[in-house]
Amino acid sequence: MSITSLSSRELNRDVSKAKKAAKKGPVVITDRGKPSHVLMTYSEFVRLTGKRRKLVDALSMPGLSTIELDPPRAEIAPREVDLS
Repeated sequence: MSITSLSSRELNRDVSKAKKAAKKGPVVITDRGKPSHVLMTYSEFVRLTGKRRKLVDALSMPGLSTIELDPPRAEIAPREVDLS
């Protein structure tokens, strides 16, 4: 992944160049030398902001039933309480 930096003036002059660069990685748009915006492809945007799954849906995914999980049982020892 490569990060490209363009001034807002360069972006206005050549939008297609910015769109091509966004296919390779994020494009930082600067205003007066300071980063102000980031251009990315829509698929990258969806990946970063994608819908979160519910735990029930994640646990019901195919193939999970073949994974063996046998965690050790936690042992909690009772303590004496001093009420004096």
